Amino acid sequence: MTEIVYCYDGSFEGFLSCIFDSYANKEVPTAICCDEDLVPMLFASRSIPTDREHAGRVYRKVVKCSPPAAELLRKGFLTCLPEKELHLYRLVQKVLREGGSFLANRSDPVLYPVTKAVRHLEGEAHLLKGFTRFSDLGGVLGGEIEPKNRVLPILRGHFCARYLNEKFFLYDRTHHEALFYAAGKAVIRPLADFQMAPPDEAEAAYRLLWKRFYDTIAIKERYNPKCRMTNMPKRYWNTMTEFQDESYFRAQSSHEAVSAPGAPAWIPAPEIPPAPGLSAPESIP
Repeated sequence: MTEIVYCYDGSFEGFLSCIFDSYANKEVPTAICCDEDLVPMLFASRSIPTDREHAGRVYRKVVKCSPPAAELLRKGFLTCLPEKELHLYRLVQKVLREGGSFLANRSDPVLYPVTKAVRHLEGEAHLLKGFTRFSDLGGVLGGEIEPKNRVLPILRGHFCARYLNEKFFLYDRTHHEALFYAAGKAVIRPLADFQMAPPDEAEAAYRLLWKRFYDTIAIKERYNPKCRMTNMPKRYWNTMTEFQDESYFRAQSSHEAVSAPGAPAWIPAPEIPPAPGLSAPESIP
């Protein structure tokens, strides 16, 4: 059998198109790679164009065989699982061959890596519902996150319901995409370069109030940095108001508009986590 690598555009429809072509050509790809992640290799490669009709046929077939497997497929595509396309391809193969009965066996070697990655995705999305901080930027709420997984499609329903009558955006620094919401409509779009606007005096004051509230309610006798990092993992601190440095609390119009935030003397200043790694595919299912 000839070894071949499929290349696609990084979208969910593009991935499903790869599965369609695999069955149409009666070949099993050695790897399925996003175009931007392709590296030189000895195997032959083929670029698979995204065909919505082909993608729809594959997805409808998976739904017909097992609706839970179709949901697992969609969420699995959002995860940071290494070689996720190949894992999901094998999952689809097994669903089409055996139906969804094997989904009850959590130790199944095809199923386990996908379900583990999806649990990580859902856990991260759950934490970000509480760890996301928004700023008021001229009547529009804006926030930034640095997730490992592509959580914006998971978070969309939560924040759209929470800020039903607001306009807001939420930028994913890791995957360079943003969720935009206004007038009851939400979209997720790629956004390569983004710089958050500095706060005005009112927003700077609100940031300072939140920082001082966080510092004030701390109890010296119960200070436990390990416990804090367990319940509030350190990798989320870089986008949380309470862990920012002095410049984050300065208004654009005046550097002296608000006083610098200060924690109680017995609390050491938190460290800022390192910058995020390489980006994941930019499209969404």
